[in-house]
Amino acid sequence: MDDLDFSGKPASAPAPKPVAKPKPPSEPASLYEPRLALEFFKIAGTLEQFPAGKQIFAENEKAGGLFSKGARIYLLLDGDVTLTLKGKPVELVLPGEIFGEMAAIADAPRSATATARKACRVLSIDEKAFLQSLQQMPEFALMLMTVMAQRLRRSVTKLAETKKTPGAAPVQKNSLDRKMLTELQHELGNPLPTEAQAGQNVVTKGAVGACMFVVTKGRIAISVDGTVIEHVEPGGVFGEMALVERAGRAATATAETESAWFLIARNEFLAMVKAKPTFGIALLRSMAGRVQHVGKLLREGA
Repeated sequence: MDDLDFSGKPASAPAPKPVAKPKPPSEPASLYEPRLALEFFKIAGTLEQFPAGKQIFAENEKAGGLFSKGARIYLLLDGDVTLTLKGKPVELVLPGEIFGEMAAIADAPRSATATARKACRVLSIDEKAFLQSLQQMPEFALMLMTVMAQRLRRSVTKLAETKKTPGAAPVQKNSLDRKMLTELQHELGNPLPTEAQAGQNVVTKGAVGACMFVVTKGRIAISVDGTVIEHVEPGGVFGEMALVERAGRAATATAETESAWFLIARNEFLAMVKAKPTFGIALLRSMAGRVQHVGKLLREGA
């Protein structure tokens, strides 16, 4: 697959250069790296072609957990793909961008329908290919998590602007099982967890942080302007966005019961993802589910 390079010439025609999507001046630059994504997909990806008008996957199509039932993630090489929701266009995928990653990683149905607007070529990966590529390039997991973190921050901000009360907030599906949590603590030198009493704020919206929180005991409520949008229990994490953005916290975290956690700084996180790809996969699965949850709240409030 050496010819799959956006600066080179594919077999049919020169691939158009990725076009940056317009964004508000206040929005930070995207942390997505097309070159890194291309190198990742070239390791074990399958080349596919779709004619104009061909549906690639459908809205509400059940992918289930991590790549179960044959779900795939796609990298667009040339052409373009339209993502639609209930028949209305919501996004245009351009060369160099990935799509289909949310449902393939999270335990959730496809949130949109993907259709080739023009004849296109893609590289696609299933679970086996993803794990094979991740072993050789674990940095991709970190890059993808940063993209999800940006998306989550934007969605949480929009949710706060709608002032919608979502009802009973869900409990975050634990990112780390008990074994992984124990291994992580050991790799970090068995840090002494920090504790908080019920009702005590752990972090406050707007505060600038540089660490991610890993809950070891109790129950933490994540809220935006007084509205609880998520609960985090042992094995769950929050504050990941602080590892990739030095902007203020997007939400407030409050201990609902006597709780405890330990912190992971950026350098520790990078080392852990490279040493233990399963740690990165667990976080990606958790974050993808959370992005889809907040997106659902926004759609319900529209």
